[in-house]
Amino acid sequence: MSYTVRRRTREIGIRMAIGAAPGDVVRMIARHGMGVALAGMGFGLALSLMLSRVLGRFLYGISPRDLVTFLAVPVLLLCVAAAAVLLPARDAARADALRSIRYE
Repeated sequence: MSYTVRRRTREIGIRMAIGAAPGDVVRMIARHGMGVALAGMGFGLALSLMLSRVLGRFLYGISPRDLVTFLAVPVLLLCVAAAAVLLPARDAARADALRSIRYE
């Protein structure tokens, strides 16, 4: 996510120069990053449900469709994704607009 924000530095600078508030920038970046994370999480959950019977043979002491695991892992991954998205977004919102436009 940090790489994506760095690539969009000029765009963010232009948005801030024409009047976008720092909160708007954070929301824009967070919406994009969390959308990618949620799409990946949905795909991963669907795939893991489909493969649970096959992979169940390798598990010991836990059922292949353990509800706690299927709830805890996505919540943990969403927390990590939120941190990975919000830290670069916060830095981008604090950047100077003119310096961002001249970045490249």
